[in-house]
This record gives sequence, structure tokens and C-alpha cells, in this order.
Amino acid sequence: MAQALGEDLLQSCELQDDSSSLGSDSELSGPGPYRQADRYGFIGGSSVEPGPSHPPADLIRQREMKWVEMTSHWEKTMSRRYKKAVLVPAERRRGGWPGGPDGVPWSHPQVKMQCRKGIPSALRARCWPLLCGAHVCQKNSPGTYQELAEAPGDPQWMETIGRDLHRQFPLHEMFVSPQGHGQQGLLQVLKAYTLYRPEQGYCQAQGPVAAVLLMHLPPEEAFWCLVQICEFYLPGYYGPHMEAVRLDAEVFMALLRRLHPRVHKHLQQVGVGPLLYLPEWFLCLFARSLPFPTVLRVWDAFLSEGVKVLFRVGLTLVRLALGTAEQRLACPGLLETLGALRAIPPTQLQEEVFMPQVHNVALSEQDLQREIKAQLAQLPESTSGPPPRPKARLAGAQAIFEAQQLAGVRGGTRPEVPLIVVQPPDEPRPPRRKPQTRGKTFHGLLTRSRGPPIEGPPRSHRGSVSFPDTRF
Repeated sequence: MAQALGEDLLQSCELQDDSSSLGSDSELSGPGPYRQADRYGFIGGSSVEPGPSHPPADLIRQREMKWVEMTSHWEKTMSRRYKKAVLVPAERRRGGWPGGPDGVPWSHPQVKMQCRKGIPSALRARCWPLLCGAHVCQKNSPGTYQELAEAPGDPQWMETIGRDLHRQFPLHEMFVSPQGHGQQGLLQVLKAYTLYRPEQGYCQAQGPVAAVLLMHLPPEEAFWCLVQICEFYLPGYYGPHMEAVRLDAEVFMALLRRLHPRVHKHLQQVGVGPLLYLPEWFLCLFARSLPFPTVLRVWDAFLSEGVKVLFRVGLTLVRLALGTAEQRLACPGLLETLGALRAIPPTQLQEEVFMPQVHNVALSEQDLQREIKAQLAQLPESTSGPPPRPKARLAGAQAIFEAQQLAGVRGGTRPEVPLIVVQPPDEPRPPRRKPQTRGKTFHGLLTRSRGPPIEGPPRSHRGSVSFPDTRF
């Protein structure tokens, strides 16, 4: 299954080398040497200037100031004690309390809403490592990436990675030249991951993910972000068996049956299973399937809220492609249906139009976890490869932040637990006089509720270890 899945992905990537590798936002125009790069770095792209739906400069500046303040106090921003909106006096805010101009501290729900609005382009290099926890990994492992980058790679993986370098956004100004810093940095990041996790090796879908990270981050930070995505956001996606991809494909179809039953029925009738289109979407984080500005908005929400964002995006795409009866009638077979899923009009995929629909999908984290449990129970026992590990997947930035905090506490110096030894005294002590409690003791309550007191030997002293003689 994993081999067939990899072959399907390879074929789809080869077919799209000249189009979707541009990020779907770079329609070519004019002769090659005179093409102009758009604001995202794509040569001949259509986003040279902001469109009419682009936020005004004042709003962008206001969001930038919010993100600068939030990231300056990241631990306090993500801490649980700031989840409640409590007014903070101005003098306390000046002392280092994170908060907005109205005195309300920022909390993780506020971070989520800011991510849904879109992280300002100038601050993604600062925000993405904080959201995914890569800054903690880099801080805790100084020099690790440099050692991996300088070490010789496995010849098997190096040859495979070298064949794929030219396919990752070939008309982006960073990756045009084989000897340029883009392709060479991509080679080092992917090689470092194969050395960091040799049991997983290299997956072709990691190429576009690492390339998008390198467009915004230095190689070392891009490497640690890739590690966090592979290990905490999407564990089991890029390994040799891709077991989590197979599980999520079943989960996606179950969600589609619940939210869009007619579309689900049509896909079943024409024989379009989820593995024919979902791996390219989820494994590449939609980097090859959406306009590049929309890709960045999806990544902002994904790093904040986790994998449920991918399900919401996928459900939105299927609805846009096959949601009406006319669209389904125009796709009587398998090829037509797959073509419709890959040919959604670009106007419907623009970020300001598309992302509100994504966030309005009725899919919560609880719904997703419930469906995952249901599909795990239905998996056949003969499934090849290791079973999926849904518990290892963390639900976004807040869960990763709390996990790293807990790991930091566990990794610290543990206090020594004193050894308590109870020994009887050498000489018996004289019996203590019973205090005058006038029936208000717990023993008195037991006597009144349970009948007459139990006769027996007198109480032993406090230092005794003779439990049968102890009265409660």
C-alpha cells in the first residue's frame, strides 16, 4: 500500500512540474529572461502587487504590532493562566504583562484568531517556529543541525533527494539554479532529517514542505520546523509505511459522508477513493494545490490548530468541486471527477474568499478524535505495517507548548524523595490520658452511628506499628 501510495504521489508530482510546482499562483507571462518575480518570489507570478481584497496598510501594521507584542512574551501569551480575559492596569502592562491596548491579556484563543486572520508576511519567520515549538528544539539542541549538515548522508537517500530537487517550485527565484542557495539549502535540510531520523528516511512529499519553510526561514530553523511537523503534527505521514495517511483517508471519507452525503455517494459510484487525491493534499500541506497566498494562510492556521485544518480545507475543496448537482452530472466517470477536483476556478481559491469557508466547516477537534477512534476500531487486522498512532499527534500550538513545558519540568533536576523509616521505640511510653471531647470526636460519631463500641485492648501509642490495635 505504501509503495503504491508513493508511486501515485510521484506520478502526480511529475505531471505538475510545469504548473502547480509554481505554487499555483504563478501564471507565466512574457519571455523567460524578462519575467518579473511577484511578491512571493515566483517568476512571472500574478501576485506582483496586492489585489483588491488585500488588507489595507494600516490594518497590516496593526496586526504586525499585535504579533510583535505577543511573540515578545510568548510563554505568557501561551500560558494557561492567560486564557481568561482579565483587565490589567496600565502600570502592570508596562511592567511586562502581555496585552492589547485595552488592557486585556492575549491568550491562546486570541493567538488562534490572529492566525486565522493571517500572520503578516514580515513576521512569519518569527511566528512559525514559535507556533510549532521549533525554537525550543533548536535551543535545547545547539549545534545538532550543523553536525547533521556537515556529516555525509546515506548514498541511497542522497541520490533520491538529488533527483527531486529540481521539482520543488522550479520557477521560484530561490530554486531556479541547481547550485543556488535554495536547492543547496533544501538538500542539506532533507539530508539532515534522514540522519536525524534514519528509521524514517526521506519521503518525496517532504520536499515541497521543506521548500516552503526555506522561503521564510534559515536552514536550521526550517529543519527544526520540519522535525516538528513530521513528529507532532503529522506523525506516521512520512515514514516507510505511511500508516497515518491510510487512517486519515478513511476518516476523511467518513466525515465527507456525514457532512456532504451526496458528494460522498458520487465519489463511491465513480470509483474515486480518497487515496487518489488526498495524499497530494495532506502530505504536501496543499503547497501544490492552492494559490500560494492561500497556502500561507492554510499554514498559519495549521500550525496553530493542527491537522483538523487539513480536513477542513479538503472538505471545502471537495464541496467546491462537486457540491452541486450540475457539477456531479458533468463528472460521469473517474477521470472527469479527478479533473474537477484539480480544476477548481482560481477565483474561488483566493485567500479572502476561501479561508472563511474553511473556518466555517462544522468540524471540531472532538469530532475528529471521535471519528479517528471509530475508524481505528474498523481497521482490518491484516493491515500491513505498524498500526497508526493517533495519540502521538498533538492538536496544534497549544498542545505542543504544554507538552514542551511538561518535558522541561521532567527533564529538570528531580528533588530527592526522603526515605521514611518507622521503627518502634525502645521503651514503652506511659499511656496518654484521653481528652475530654464530650462526644464531638469522629470516634464518637462512629459509636453513635454504628452501635456500641468495639471492645478490645487499649490503644497503642502513636509510634507503634501494630496496625490491628489502631482505632479510627
